[in-house]
Amino acid sequence: MPKTGGQLIAECLDRNQVRKVFCVPGESYLGALDALFDKKKSIKVINARHEAGASNMAESYGKLTGEPGVALVTRGPGACHASVGVHIAHQDSTPMILIVGDVARNVRDREAFQEVDFKNFFGPISKWVGEINDPDRVPEYMNRAFSLANSGRPGPVVLVTPEDMLSQISKVKIPILSPVIKSEMPSKGFSALIEKFKKSKKPLFIIGGSGWTKKSCSKFHHFINGNNIPVATSFRRQDLFDHKNENFVGSFGTSVSPKLIDSTKNSDLIIVLGARLGEMTTQGYSIINPRDISKNIIHIHVDPNELNKVFNATVCINVGVNECCDKLEELILDNSNRWKQWRNELNKNYLEDSRPQKNRNLNNLSEIFEIVEKKFPTNSIITLDAGNNAAWPQRFLSFGENRRQIASTCGSMGYAIPAAVSSALSNPEKAVLCCVGDGGFMMSSQEISTAVHYGAKIIILLINNSSYATIRMHQERDYPGRKIATDLKNPDFVKLCKAMGADAYRVKGVEDFSQIFAKALKSKKVNVIEVPISINQLSHRYNLK
Repeated sequence: MPKTGGQLIAECLDRNQVRKVFCVPGESYLGALDALFDKKKSIKVINARHEAGASNMAESYGKLTGEPGVALVTRGPGACHASVGVHIAHQDSTPMILIVGDVARNVRDREAFQEVDFKNFFGPISKWVGEINDPDRVPEYMNRAFSLANSGRPGPVVLVTPEDMLSQISKVKIPILSPVIKSEMPSKGFSALIEKFKKSKKPLFIIGGSGWTKKSCSKFHHFINGNNIPVATSFRRQDLFDHKNENFVGSFGTSVSPKLIDSTKNSDLIIVLGARLGEMTTQGYSIINPRDISKNIIHIHVDPNELNKVFNATVCINVGVNECCDKLEELILDNSNRWKQWRNELNKNYLEDSRPQKNRNLNNLSEIFEIVEKKFPTNSIITLDAGNNAAWPQRFLSFGENRRQIASTCGSMGYAIPAAVSSALSNPEKAVLCCVGDGGFMMSSQEISTAVHYGAKIIILLINNSSYATIRMHQERDYPGRKIATDLKNPDFVKLCKAMGADAYRVKGVEDFSQIFAKALKSKKVNVIEVPISINQLSHRYNLK
């Protein structure tokens, strides 16, 4: 049967098992939106309140499922707003597809209404930008987009669809996308890995990146448990390893323990699996210095372009995490027993650093997150925003296979609320907790209306110090006594959230929080709990005097 370009897009989405798309409607892609009307039984269309929210929902969906999250937005301003999600997907290595409605083909290059050169605009922050000018080629472009988004180092793909192409008729047939057979762990690399382990007295794994599955995480746990090797996670990849496991020793990033930094420097073999060892994980490349050629590093990554990109590792192995874990699962190393003391020392340091800290600040956040840790279900999803507010849940909450952490490694504010909406709608059986500061909250709070609209159950912890606290902290460090542009005059958050249909509370103390949180856990609605804190409590390790 002949189909329009828009119908072909909807059909390709369905063929690729897409069950949710996130959007803000626009006239430039009405042909695709209308085609999705006929797919209502198989594809749920989630209408966000802002294109940044829609793209963040799609990105977090890709992070949570490992399949490309799909967002549809209109040309010009809509695409510009959505670019934040594309940038996050690029830096976080998340599979994502953004479909952008565009001006008609016959008015291009005339600075038509809302016209943008999308290839130049999205090119630096995406894996590929394709313009579909012929409806006969829709299946080709769509199949390439799905394949490319998940190949090698995953990332975002942008498809530009002129509005007149979406209504043009085509008789093309849609081929089936063939699965890609991936390479196994190379024997030469595996042998080099074993040789390095034989000589090591203090090995340390740093795991991260994307592409992990439940199966690969389970296989990696099996290998680690049999060999007593300490494991740390890279920035905001804390859910890759069970924090209750005796081999877990902490995470790198903004919440890193000083003792873990010292242990990393004392390690004689660092095995980096899946992670890029970026600026945030290494604290500006200071924990592990690219110029320190004496450091014994094994770098295992799916993308050959990441190997020797920054760090000249002793051994570089080009293989995906799943294929690597297939090989590691049953490996028992000869000298694994002698690593127990080293492992125990690092694990003890981690446990000590995770204990609540005593202080006299208003609403001690370490005690509040101790309550969350005890009461919040393990079968859950926790979304984090950018800023110092995220350091407390990163330090004082435990994660693992059953308690997922969904957070942006590129530090984009306004991420946590749309990520929580996407997580709750995709996993209604799981408890979802969103942790956000007042600055990030004001960038995406309108998506609470989206959550209420679709009946999502979410608990939002709004940590309010009336400041852009991360920047304030940097001001106090670099320009003491010269505070400027970091104070915030906030609205009444409780009234604002209630106006959007949520239940909302303001906490008066730790005991008050405990009672309100218990009540929110039983609710079937969106619950917002505002936790006011002193500006002096700038971070979990830094207080103003």
